[in-house]
Amino acid sequence: MSRQFLKGPAPGEDARRRREFLSSALGTAAASLAAPTQTHAQSVSWQPDGAGTIARFGLLTPDFDATPESELWAMAPRGVSIHTSRVHRNGGPGSSIVEAPNIDEAVDRLAEVRPNAILLGYTTSSYALGADADRVVQARLQERAKGIRIIFPCTAATACLRQLGVRRIALIHPPWWTDTANEQGRTYWQAAGFDVRECHRMQPNRLFSEVAPREVFDVVVAHTPKAAQAVFIGGNGMRAVGTIEALEKKLGRPVLTANQIILWQALAAMGEARRVVRYGRIFHALRVSTSYMPNQ
Repeated sequence: MSRQFLKGPAPGEDARRRREFLSSALGTAAASLAAPTQTHAQSVSWQPDGAGTIARFGLLTPDFDATPESELWAMAPRGVSIHTSRVHRNGGPGSSIVEAPNIDEAVDRLAEVRPNAILLGYTTSSYALGADADRVVQARLQERAKGIRIIFPCTAATACLRQLGVRRIALIHPPWWTDTANEQGRTYWQAAGFDVRECHRMQPNRLFSEVAPREVFDVVVAHTPKAAQAVFIGGNGMRAVGTIEALEKKLGRPVLTANQIILWQALAAMGEARRVVRYGRIFHALRVSTSYMPNQ
């Protein structure tokens, strides 16, 4: 019986097979590396970068107060940018914030960035002036801004409350306000045609400072009579927008705040108010009415 032997590879065959295997493996790897790059390029997405692709708003705020801009940024939907110009106050609390030349210079600086509207983050100037004079100042500043819409808290709130059909209101004011400023608030709203059922300055009296959301919530609940159809929390320097949703659930009626209302009117005028969520029913319940917007 003859012995059979398995034939081994021909000389040089092993080297050829190794070369083919490596070539195939490297080709597959190169293809797999290239494919993710192409897929990534097709599905790339950008993170928010603060661009005002929907709207760009200017904000006038006293030089000592950081609350208005931080609350506006908190509420602003993606695509809305806020640009602040600080106003040096000429005197004590009151109408001095809207007097020339400081506010005029601040308006000029904001106009350079071509905002869709310029918002005033200050309430007591309106109270000190009264409703009629407040509108005169608003119109003067709009002329200064070369037609850019100027929005004041109290005129915006007036427009909103009238659209809601509200006549009876409760007013809540910051604990650093004087008795005079508090009473000027009552007078302002009465002159505007509203029945003020409560006008309360938070206690105890204190210097300008942060007020905790729980304190704001408890005070508003305690000082909103059943007869009041809505609440206005005046004072742009008092942080309050974080309480709106909880207050509306508790009270079952609209809650307006000084910084919320200026953003509402600015966005509503552009048909974009519904983009804001969780900061009050007014963003979804109302469209802006030109009847109460004398600065068009």
